[in-house]
Amino acid sequence: MLSQRSRYALKALLHLAAAEQDEPISIGTIAQATGISRKFLEAILNDLRQEGVVESTRGKRGGYRLSLPPDQISFARIIRASEGPLALFPCASVNFYRPCSDCNVETCALRRVLALARASLAEVLEGTSLAGALEQARHGEPTPFAGLTHG
Repeated sequence: MLSQRSRYALKALLHLAAAEQDEPISIGTIAQATGISRKFLEAILNDLRQEGVVESTRGKRGGYRLSLPPDQISFARIIRASEGPLALFPCASVNFYRPCSDCNVETCALRRVLALARASLAEVLEGTSLAGALEQARHGEPTPFAGLTHG
């Protein structure tokens, strides 16, 4: 399951992308618009800054802005920057691979299934940019699970 940290990172960056301005946006403005606590948002944006996803400017007119155009920042990059691998197990990860201590990587059925799941997830997240997500929302495109019931 996606952590609250990643969810908030996505919300904050979608807000920056939707602003469509080159001027930095203050952390207070972002926090108020997204409903994220300022302190938690500062930690999240600091991590994203260190990963090159956002830039920050200090001072009275300071704040944050995207480092790249919104169509060049994928959901996968944001999630990796905020919490690490997309894979559920380290042995199924491409970017953060580590063998499990209790199994044979070559014959592990669990690893094979989780590697397939990771590949499918990565395809969607790598293929979805901030700009693409905003465009889908503007056009009211349904989510793939529209109409499904919980149960």
